[in-house]
Order: sequence, then C-alpha cells, then structure tokens
Amino acid sequence: MKQSLLLILALGFVTLGHAEMRVYPDGSAPNDRRLGSLKDLNGHFPFAVPENRQAWETRAEDLRRRVLVANGLWPMPERTPLNAVIHGKTEREGFTVEKVYFESLPGFYVTGLLFRPTGQGEGPFPGVLSPHGHGGRLQDHGVEGIRKYLVTGAERFEASGRFPKVARCAQLARMGCVALLVDMIGYADNQQLSYELAHRFAKQRPEASGPDSWGLYSPQAELRLQSIMGLQSWNAIRALDLLESLPDVDPARLGVTGGSGGGTQTILLGAMDPRPVVAFPQGMVSTSMQGGCTCENTALLRIGTGNVELAALFAPRPQAMTAADDWTEAMMTDGYPQLKQLYQYYDAENAVACHDLTHFPHNYNYVTRALMYAWFNKHLDLGKEEPIVEGDFPPLTAEEHAVWNEDHPQPEGGLAFERQLTKTMAEQSDAQLAALRPTDPDSFAAYRDVVGGAWQTLIGRSVPESSQIHQEAIGLRKFDKHSLSLGKIQLTPHGEEIPVMVCLPEQAPGDDFVLWLHGEGKGALVDAEGNPSAPIRTLLDAGRPVTVVDLFGQGEFVRDSESFDQQRTVENPREYAGYTFGYNDSLFAQRVHDVLTLIGAMAQDAETITVIGTDGAGPWATVAGALAGDSVTKLAVDTEGFRFTEIRDYLDPQFLPGALKYGDLPAALSLCAPQALWVRGETALATVESAYRAAGSPRRLTMAAQGSDEDLVAWVLQ
Repeated sequence: MKQSLLLILALGFVTLGHAEMRVYPDGSAPNDRRLGSLKDLNGHFPFAVPENRQAWETRAEDLRRRVLVANGLWPMPERTPLNAVIHGKTEREGFTVEKVYFESLPGFYVTGLLFRPTGQGEGPFPGVLSPHGHGGRLQDHGVEGIRKYLVTGAERFEASGRFPKVARCAQLARMGCVALLVDMIGYADNQQLSYELAHRFAKQRPEASGPDSWGLYSPQAELRLQSIMGLQSWNAIRALDLLESLPDVDPARLGVTGGSGGGTQTILLGAMDPRPVVAFPQGMVSTSMQGGCTCENTALLRIGTGNVELAALFAPRPQAMTAADDWTEAMMTDGYPQLKQLYQYYDAENAVACHDLTHFPHNYNYVTRALMYAWFNKHLDLGKEEPIVEGDFPPLTAEEHAVWNEDHPQPEGGLAFERQLTKTMAEQSDAQLAALRPTDPDSFAAYRDVVGGAWQTLIGRSVPESSQIHQEAIGLRKFDKHSLSLGKIQLTPHGEEIPVMVCLPEQAPGDDFVLWLHGEGKGALVDAEGNPSAPIRTLLDAGRPVTVVDLFGQGEFVRDSESFDQQRTVENPREYAGYTFGYNDSLFAQRVHDVLTLIGAMAQDAETITVIGTDGAGPWATVAGALAGDSVTKLAVDTEGFRFTEIRDYLDPQFLPGALKYGDLPAALSLCAPQALWVRGETALATVESAYRAAGSPRRLTMAAQGSDEDLVAWVLQ
C-alpha cells in the first residue's frame, strides 16, 4: 500500500474522544474559497498565458468547447435553409444598401442591411459582418449630440456621423467590401423577441415556464442552454453563411467587427467559427467588466476565463481593438501584453494591436473606425491608399431602413412564438443526441467525444493529479474492532478543503477502497454513538476501508447562519441564471468536484476504487463516475428516479445548466461504461444498456428498481 491517504490518516497522532466526528471546532468551517463571495461580471478576469504554445492549444480546445456548449451550439445545429430575401436597393455615392432577412432557424428571422461597393468591378469582394451592438443600427446621436461629438473630435460629419453603425458599413463598402449589418434581437426590424425580453429581462415569468412548453430564461431553457446570447451567436454564424454564399463575396476573405455588445458577439464568433480571417472586437476585450446585458451573459461561459482569453482564441488570425475611458482602460497594461505574448507563440506579434484611446469614453467613433479601416485594408488585401478617410453621405430615410413592408410583411412574435422557438431548438437538439446513441465501439467513442465532452464542460473538472492534493490527519479513535480517522483533503490549486472520515478495518487494509456518499453528508452514515452504519461495517469486516465525507454545502460546511437549501446568487437583482452561473459553478458541479478530488486522493493508494452514492447523492456520484473514467472500478448508485427535467427553479440545489440538453441523468449513467455499474431506482434505460453493449461490457451493468443497501454491499463485495 502506498504511503498517502490511508497511512496519513491511520497515523493520526491525536486520539479522538468517544463519538467525536467533527474535523473542525464547533462554529468553524473548512478553509474553502467557495465559502467566500461569488464572482460577478464586474470582477477581475486576468489572462494567464500558458507556458508554451502546446499548453495553450490544449487550453484553447477546452475553451472553444466551453464557448460552444455555453451558447447551446455543441454539437453545431443543423444549418436549415436560410430562405434569404434581399430587396429594396438604395443608392449612395460609392455604395448601395439593400434590405435583408433570412431564417437562422425555421421561422426565426434575422434582419439587417447589406452594403455593396459600386464602381469597383464585379468582385468577388471581401465580406464583413458587422454586429452593431447596443443602440441598434438605428442609433441616432441627434442634432445636439452629434455637435458635441464634432467638438471633441469623436465624429467628423454632422450628417452620416449621427448614425455611426451605418457609417462604418458604408465606408467598408466604399473601400471594396460587402458589409452585412445585422440587427441584434429586439432592435430595429428584429422584433419576434422583444427588446425588453432580450436586453432588459429582470424577473422570472411563471407563465413562460413549464416541463412541456417554456420560454427563454426559464429553468427549462437554462437546463437546455437556450439563451439570447446563444441565439445571437447562431444568428452571427448564419449571417456568415449568407455572406459567403453571395456571388460577389470572396469566402476566403471574411472579416467581422462590432462594438460594445457587438464587440462581445465579435469575440464569440471568432472563438467559434474559423472563417473570419480578421477581426476588430471593439469595446469589450477587457479584464474588467465582461458585459452587463442579458444578451452578453449565459451560463458556463466565463467560469475560469474572461473576455481577453476568449479573444485570444482568434490567434493567430489578426485582430485589433482600442482601450477607452471605460472598463477597457487598463488593457494597455493588463490584457494587451498577454495577447501579444500569446501571439508570439505563432511568430505573429504584429497580428494583434490595441490602441490607447483612453481620452475617449466607450465608443466606436470616427477615430476608432479609422483604425479599423486601416486594419481591414491591410489584412483583407484591399490595396487602398492610406490614410483612409471616411466619407460623408446623406443618412438613410426611415423607408430606406425598413426591412418589412407590405410586400414583405413582418412575422409574428410574442410568447407563443418564443415557446415554439424553444421547442424547435429542443427537438433539433434531442434528434442530434438520439442519432449519437452508441451501437458499436466506434460510435461509442463518438458519443463520448460529443456527449461526454459536454458533461466535462458542464462540470469543468476531471480527477486531479496527486501533486495538487494535500492531506492532513486530525485524529484517530477505535470502535469495536475497527477504527475511525478524521482528516482534511485539500485541492490546493483551487483553495478547496473537504472534511473526511476514513473507516479503517481491523486487519491491514488491502488496495480496494470504498467512497460512500450520502445526500446529507458523513453524519448520516453513523449512528448516535458516532459509529458507522451496518452496511459500512460489513465492508470493514471484508477488509475494505470506507471513506465518508461532507461535500461542499454539507455537514461541517454549514454554519448556523448559512443554508445550502438554495443556490447562492450574485448581487445582481435581475433574476437571470447567467449572471451567477456564467461565472460560478453550480452547487451540483461543486459537489461533483469534491467527489473527483476524493477519487484523486484515494487513487494514490488504491488498486480499485468503488464509489457509492445513496440517499440523494446518487446523481453526484453518477456524474463523477462518468468523468472519472478508469479511475473508478465500480460505481453503485441509487438515483431515486431523479431527473433534471423535474427542476422548476434555477435556485434549486440540484440545478445544473445544460444537464437536460445532454441527455439528463441517463446520459451520465451511459458514460460510465465500461466500469461496473449497479443502479437502484431505475428500470430499463435504453441509452445506458446500448452504451454498455457498445462498450463490450453488458454484464457489468446491473439495474434494480428496488433493493436494499445490503444488496448494494453484496454487489460491491462479489
């Protein structure tokens, strides 16, 4: 037996009192960072550049999957027909403007304006996607506002400068690009989902929640990772599809640029889609505030990362931005140097730029646009003489802006449409998952890659290395012929600490260890005298050491003034799960983290590890077993028929964003193959049985609708 967990705890140099089972003094709790404040969008999000290119590319692969999963786009949905309509051409000097609408999903329309160059031949021309950001493409500085901008030098023209979103696309067209200015959801002509819903949502809507039909922001939507951010990300991907399909666009020369909320979309599109060859994400590449709108946040996205690192996923493709007198003001010293360091790994240090414009407030003004024009001129090979000076033009009229008219009637929206949209998305996702059901070793490998990869992101951890784990003995006491030892298991890189009790058999323990998890913590597995329950004694009599624990939020984690009956949330008053779970792991995930840490600690000693989860702990044990791979030899769980689909509140302690999209608990059970699995509380589950057959281990699966803990122990010992 190796000299780690069991030896340290068995040598506990303090003799404990009779029935003593607390690791920490009364009134105190583990020294665990998770008991501190939650992180919110206004925190600090530094980019720690990995030590070399190989380490970064491993990290980048995980990050790209995180971005896709968080946006509900893993695996990528079916690209249904766009059914694009382009109509109503308007001419200005050097460019034309046409109205566009297309279906990113069946019945869900994306609207915008298409700018094309004139007098420069037939092309093909580079294509530029421009997600506009908050304020919308109809944003108008007004007569008084534009004069203030003229005085400060933020704008140059009183006419076109009033409409900065349109001005940048008009100039790109004059430079020889086809530019597509797409409406964010709820802006201008994109009204099937309202502005108030997309950007000002604040309170949960009971009328938009239900197990069979639901709206966005509901627990059902969050469990399926359906969000406004995800929809806008998909709209951007489909907008690129439209751009590259146009006969006058060169699909090898696509760029993307947006400001503020459009900068957020630019960052995400660059992370998800390899087609853009150049980007200018303006106003949101920052180690500070990450985006305050509901459309800029979604569950899972920024756990352990931030906008600067997400922007780094564009490397080594060229991208530029500015620092302004806003949340980006520190970029020149905190963010930009790290991006340059990363680009050096690709010998592309000059392919990233951040310009110090901190004398301007938050903007995508004339000065910033000029920097973007030069950047795109260079990296889209436009060949224009510099400096490029933006030209003026008469603003578009309301009629020239409007996508919908009598010949092109506006589609209906509202709650009924919203429910139909989430249903369509769910049906499409469910069909993709069903098609992945494994039938042979190759399809099982693909299933593990897609579904298992998603669950890896939902939880965000694997079994840690032994070097990351520190163990400390507190004391030892005898009971009957066996003994108990109390101690702490610390996962040092994460600042986490778990109180444990190891039950040691009378005879020298072998290499077969058991971890028993209970829904109420370690105290529920001992009697009034502090001695282990009868099933645990049976294991001890068979020479199996058994570890029982308080996972995060159980037992010794709970102080008098605290409760873990609901998820903790950040102070943001708006009732949106993305504000909390976009930056912090859910309680469910944190408990799975602890199980994985304990498996890592036991693996230092064990030849085999059995994990048992009962009385509410079955789901945590299941997911941990699915992620632990061959670190776990046997898994015995009582699921009690639990399903994530039963959750009605994102504050529910069992809430886990995305769990329903990726097959609910049966999918996690199927990912445990080929390890030996005993399941109580279930009848036949086709997905699980299919996975075990595909993995070549159908006899390792035992399912029982009922059964006692004695039956469970007998299976463990057989």
